[in-house]
Amino acid sequence: MELKAIIVEDEEESRLILKSYLTKYCPNVSILGEAANVDEALILIRNNDLDLVFLDVEMPYGNAFDLLDKLVTVDFETIFVTAYNNYAMEALNAHASYYLMKPISIDELIKAVDYVTDIKKKEEALQGEVLVPKTNNVKGKITLPQQDGFEVLETSDILYCKADDNYTEIYLNTNKKKLVSKTLKYIENALSEGNFARVHKSYLVNVNEVVKYVKGKGGSVILSNGKEISVSASRKSEFLSYFK
Repeated sequence: MELKAIIVEDEEESRLILKSYLTKYCPNVSILGEAANVDEALILIRNNDLDLVFLDVEMPYGNAFDLLDKLVTVDFETIFVTAYNNYAMEALNAHASYYLMKPISIDELIKAVDYVTDIKKKEEALQGEVLVPKTNNVKGKITLPQQDGFEVLETSDILYCKADDNYTEIYLNTNKKKLVSKTLKYIENALSEGNFARVHKSYLVNVNEVVKYVKGKGGSVILSNGKEISVSASRKSEFLSYFK
């Protein structure tokens, strides 16, 4: 699958190295242009239908996050390329699909491109299709610990779960909310045999309650109650795998 891409990098030598690696090791990536700063990148992004942007973090007169903030919509995947490892969390919050450190490892570059290719293939396959969760027949129960015992919930009644430090907020289709003194990871493990997908570090959703998937900056899902939840780029491929 062809990926239409641009390289945003202020150092010419770095651009040449990355372009050379992509040409040799990632032939499905078609480089439509290169930019040395935020302003040049904005022009390329607005004038091209892109699948992927290789984005250096530090640039003259602004950085990668400034660039993304200037865009109303972001309907491409982003691979951050930087010599600084202190931007990893910001990149994650900016829905980066991958985070590459300089000097670029060819193996890591191939993995990054393969990951984005997988996402795009799944999105394309689902485009225009009626989304049917593969797990729509799964039913079960979960017990929530309480001071005086425990409460039993039907897992099918759970819309989504939200992390709250060492607690988890469980939102039900009855417009009720339960707060339990367990981490989201604990709840995720408890629901691992069910129809729940971790779409974000802070959210676990009932796939059967998803009524819409929105491509864009990281993507998002809309649940049956109208709640919209961001899908982090690192979890997008796994989430899309729930649908056929």
